[in-house]
Amino acid sequence: MPSRADVDRQIEQLMECKPLSVAEVKTLCEQAREILVDERNVQPVKCPVTVCGDIHGQFYDLIELFRIGGNAPDTNYLFMGDYVGEFCDIGEM
Repeated sequence: MPSRADVDRQIEQLMECKPLSVAEVKTLCEQAREILVDERNVQPVKCPVTVCGDIHGQFYDLIELFRIGGNAPDTNYLFMGDYVGEFCDIGEM
């Protein structure tokens, strides 16, 4: 499992619109899955919260939202819709 420093570096790399390696993406997806499997399907949301529409998997739209509204976790976001629905299945990478 990557360290917090690795994840911070990857976030910074993505914020600069520089791609991660396939291996890094697969590892991050596996980590996210482990976390999400253990979470409830309904989450409490702390106010204030910025409500966003469906971004259809558009990474640059996400970056623009963060640029305008502030980065998470400094700003609480609630994304509506299937905001990851446009990404390919990890098995296809």
